[in-house]
Amino acid sequence: MKKKINPFWPSMAAVFIAGMIFTEVADNEFYFFASYVVLQAVIMATAWNILGGYTGYVNFGSAGFFGVGAYTAIALHKAFGLPLPLLILAAGAMSGLIGLGAGYLTLRIKGVYFAIATLAMAIVFETIAINWEFVGGASGAYILTPEEFLFFDSYIEMLFMLILSLAIGSVVVARYLSTSRIGRGLAAIRDDEIAAECNGVPTLKLKLISTSVMGAMMGVAGAPYPFFVTYVDPASAFNLLIAVNAIAMPMIGGTATWLGPVIGALVVGGMQEIITVTISSEMNLLVVGVMLVGFITLAPKGIVGLVQDYLKKRRSR
Repeated sequence: MKKKINPFWPSMAAVFIAGMIFTEVADNEFYFFASYVVLQAVIMATAWNILGGYTGYVNFGSAGFFGVGAYTAIALHKAFGLPLPLLILAAGAMSGLIGLGAGYLTLRIKGVYFAIATLAMAIVFETIAINWEFVGGASGAYILTPEEFLFFDSYIEMLFMLILSLAIGSVVVARYLSTSRIGRGLAAIRDDEIAAECNGVPTLKLKLISTSVMGAMMGVAGAPYPFFVTYVDPASAFNLLIAVNAIAMPMIGGTATWLGPVIGALVVGGMQEIITVTISSEMNLLVVGVMLVGFITLAPKGIVGLVQDYLKKRRSR
């Protein structure tokens, strides 16, 4: 009997190859700027879903970890001039460690108290950045773009392939967690944490893993951000829209699977970029709010849940 090939890995390779082809055929750099923002949203939505969707702990402080990643990259770049790949690794490690510490302090509380605690932590991180003069403080910091682009034709093409690789990596991590023993333990915590403890599930350990991975992935998403916009201040790095998008995109796509945040990020992020060009970027928050209210009211399982329900009904017929 022939062993079935998992279609996930060929699809990830196909996405990467498509990205390489895209850099060769696209003749307008705006496409790369818009694609970067959408792919960054994929990483953030996937990261939030690991704690909020898999584990059931709603986190309002995801922008804090994004900002920590951005400012870690700025500080190390300014101090040592490290290349961007090393800055991403360092930012992911720093945000992951902060996620571990934050989880140890906050995961003993639940519900709205946990959400408020994570939001307060994001405010603390922003306050630290405002008063940290080495990275520009409240005035912000400028990042000079490098003169060499490896084998790409432009700087934005290089950043596009970098963020595409990071997005693929985040999806791989999320899928592994959802299908592994860790993912089954997180699902048990989400469904009934007390029952999971009674059945021997190491709930605190798994929740700490969840917060650490979430923090690391948000930090990885934030590390290239200063090199993309070239100017960062605390208000932009810890922006409310970052936290809102990180929450809304998985809920619109569907929080029960690894695919939901990806679909939600592509739909919402793509729509936001279109609205930014055609109307105004100020409309983005309104669009996210309207879509989120609509899906919570009419389709609480998100887009993936709608498709799954449709397929079940079709099979039953």
